[in-house]
Amino acid sequence: MTYELLPEEKAGLAGGIIIGAAGLGNAIGPLIGGVLTQELSWRWIFFLNVPIAAFAVGVTWFLVHVKEPDPGERRIDYPGIAAISVGLVSLLIALDQVADWGWSDPRVIGLLVLAAATLIAFVPLERRAGTHALVPREVMRNESFTASCIAILFMSATFFASLLYLPQFMEKQLGYSPLEAGVGMLPFLATFALVSFIAGPLYNRLGAKVLAVFGAACITLAPFLFSGVDAGSGYDSLVVGMLVLGLGIGSFYPTATTAGVTSVDESQTSLAGGIIYMFQIAGGSIGLGLTTTVFSSAVPPFVDGIEAGFRLDAALSLVGLLVALGFVGGRLIGGREPARESA
Repeated sequence: MTYELLPEEKAGLAGGIIIGAAGLGNAIGPLIGGVLTQELSWRWIFFLNVPIAAFAVGVTWFLVHVKEPDPGERRIDYPGIAAISVGLVSLLIALDQVADWGWSDPRVIGLLVLAAATLIAFVPLERRAGTHALVPREVMRNESFTASCIAILFMSATFFASLLYLPQFMEKQLGYSPLEAGVGMLPFLATFALVSFIAGPLYNRLGAKVLAVFGAACITLAPFLFSGVDAGSGYDSLVVGMLVLGLGIGSFYPTATTAGVTSVDESQTSLAGGIIYMFQIAGGSIGLGLTTTVFSSAVPPFVDGIEAGFRLDAALSLVGLLVALGFVGGRLIGGREPARESA
């Protein structure tokens, strides 16, 4: 929606505003959550979201005006939604339970088979849905768009794992309170928000390739730095990694999102934005599930699990870096993002 409201030459600014606003929310959230957990109960975190969500619904209803789709465009791809939902949920449950049940447990095997079957079935279901598909084939044929989705998919594992395991390290290993852990995340989350706003103007000056590769390299480096912690490490051992990760997330996400959205036809920008966000959530969820599986399998479980989990995230991010290096945006030196496709 934001990309449609601003002119094409402001696309980088649109991406920076969207991700920057999300970064501000991510920075404020742990602080509020820490206060509520420490002074009241962790349940208040969820209670507070009710009026916030109601306010967001009201703002969207009264102030966000979207073009009504034609009657022929109102079909919903229920089979595709069901297939990908069952597949991802089955996979995540299997990864969550494997530490307790074991890989050879019939329940884990059954869930993995169900996940594989439904995710494989998703492809022909999307072909059959045609233009009404959840992930239309003509959109995914766009190389730049697909590359952005894949790069974001692999990068999201480090993002999600850091949001979960860094506060846990501060609380369980360093003895921080929930509020102190929320404050401790500020080097990461505040940097993320600030850099996202800066990345918007830089997009038009440097092009997508430079910013995407730089951000992806930082995201890949950060979990390597986190994996070096041990039982004697203090908070200072996390700060450099958090600053590097904030710099990477703030540079990469708005750039890769803008590069992907602006590579498709203007009539498909809202759809493209939704697909990119779906890849981000799916990549983060699956990556976090894999990280948790590795973390839970380590003995002794905590510090060794942190090290092993972040090494896995570094490897996943490296794949995203290679995709960004080869396919996201234009040439690395003096390049610009590919031109938008026509309908």
